[in-house]
Amino acid sequence: METHNDIRLRPRFYKDIDENIDSVRQKFVDYAKSVPTGFLIKIRPNHIQFTIQGEKQKYWSPHLSIELEEKEGNEKNATHIRGLFGPAQTMWTFFVFLHFIIAGIFLIFTIFTYSNWMLHQSVKVDFLIILLMTICWVLLYFIGRQTRANGYGQMEELEQELNKIIS
Repeated sequence: METHNDIRLRPRFYKDIDENIDSVRQKFVDYAKSVPTGFLIKIRPNHIQFTIQGEKQKYWSPHLSIELEEKEGNEKNATHIRGLFGPAQTMWTFFVFLHFIIAGIFLIFTIFTYSNWMLHQSVKVDFLIILLMTICWVLLYFIGRQTRANGYGQMEELEQELNKIIS
């Protein structure tokens, strides 16, 4: 999986397997009975959460969400696997929260700037805050890229374990 040149912060992948969903799910259930140290797997009907835990877990450790779907046209004898790497849910929620705060401040000061401009008042402070919010947005993007880069080795570990399970 190539993730270095991708602008998305949450890399995705897709795999097709010539087995039905029940047999693929059973592989995950069997794997869950003897999970190696350092991994955690949660299985729901067609959704699987696969994460790093224990001493190897850091704030930037990736989580792998896997969806099992019937592959169309193969009479239920094939499975389409959709995988999505992402940060921990609490980290992602905090990250989105920061984006909303920055967007709100940006929008409010854009309105203030327009009002002050129409009233022929100084807009220097308003433009400064708008510029700072834009810089914060760019900074959050690069922080997200760096966080993903930190977790790249663990993403590969999770993908290798996934390949062991489904092969």
